[in-house]
Amino acid sequence: MDELSRRRMLIAGGAMGALGALGMAAPAQARSLWTWSPSGSVAGSGPGADPNWVWDEEADRLLASVIDRGDVPRVNQLLRSWTRNDQPLPDGLPRDLREFMDRARRLPSWADRDKLTTAARFNKTKGIYVGALYGLGSGLMSTAIPREARAVYYSKGGADMKDRVAKTAKLGYDVGDLDAYQPQGAMIVTAVKTRLVHAAVRHLLPQSPGWSRTSGGQKIPISQADILVTWHSLPTFVMRKMLEWKVRISPAESEAYLHVWQVTAHMLGVRDEYIPADWDAANAQSKQILDPALGRTPEGVKLTEVLLDIVAELDGGLTRPLVSAFSRYTLGDRVGDLIGLSEEPFWEPLISAAWPLLVAFREGLIPLPLVPEAAWTMEELIRKFVLLFLSEGKPINIEIPDANRPQG
Repeated sequence: MDELSRRRMLIAGGAMGALGALGMAAPAQARSLWTWSPSGSVAGSGPGADPNWVWDEEADRLLASVIDRGDVPRVNQLLRSWTRNDQPLPDGLPRDLREFMDRARRLPSWADRDKLTTAARFNKTKGIYVGALYGLGSGLMSTAIPREARAVYYSKGGADMKDRVAKTAKLGYDVGDLDAYQPQGAMIVTAVKTRLVHAAVRHLLPQSPGWSRTSGGQKIPISQADILVTWHSLPTFVMRKMLEWKVRISPAESEAYLHVWQVTAHMLGVRDEYIPADWDAANAQSKQILDPALGRTPEGVKLTEVLLDIVAELDGGLTRPLVSAFSRYTLGDRVGDLIGLSEEPFWEPLISAAWPLLVAFREGLIPLPLVPEAAWTMEELIRKFVLLFLSEGKPINIEIPDANRPQG
């Protein structure tokens, strides 16, 4: 697969993760008691405070000030030229913002360059699985998380989902890029900009009547727990599904894939005491905070329809039934029902029977004659979705919002 195809594939994977990858997740209204121990984190220790009541204090104070001073348009204009990890910050940024960003762009001391390189190679070799699961699993799962769906719907990005998809797609591509955290890469830039967006939304969204009316008592969105819910809907979910599909993954690849997401969580402002140190810790944390978060909301159903309508533009509608069926296959009927996915009597049994055979062939576990012809039709449609869902016809800029979704 050439670099352009790989880039488009990974961008598309991030695209359908539009509601997830930007960290707009939140726990369900009836939250379970936080019992996860910081001894299982990359830090190995910590106060153990419930992350539902922890945000990003320095960033939040700073962005509230930037918004209230009216600096957002100027800052966004300046930051459009900051695109590579090794670039200096643009001249003209407010001093307090520059000082924060200089600190925020530093990788954690525990980041391992060799593991990050291994993770990049893994994302390339297993791209068809990762891209499909990011897009047709994680992205649609996020609409089944009530506070997440409402936060997205009432924020500025909820009014223009195509723009929101494109910006989230950039994060989805950058985290899996071969140069992600290298000097010539862009993931540090993307993560820092995303962290600024989160802080801005925390300041703005409580001012939205629609969000306040439906937030279930949450006063400030995007807590540390909220970001962790999104985090688990991506790497934890994806790794679990690939193992279920019997994708061949070496211990070194598994550890590296987790590591690139550990670094990404840190760069998005998650405290090290909340970042799982290994897959056992990640699965335990996910079971506590992601699994109970699923539910149905009118906002989530509406956002699902918006995303599926965007997908349908690919080929006049042929892809939409496949998206619904494949998402039901990856997420299960419960989540499919929560977000209003259609039942597809043709595609669902075909996928259930053929996809495992296709994976087994790709992983060298069975010979070609055992794979039915219909499986290749299915794979080609999925590949078309992954490769062509989003083109790169214009620059994608992650920008700080200065307002919520217009009412009405």
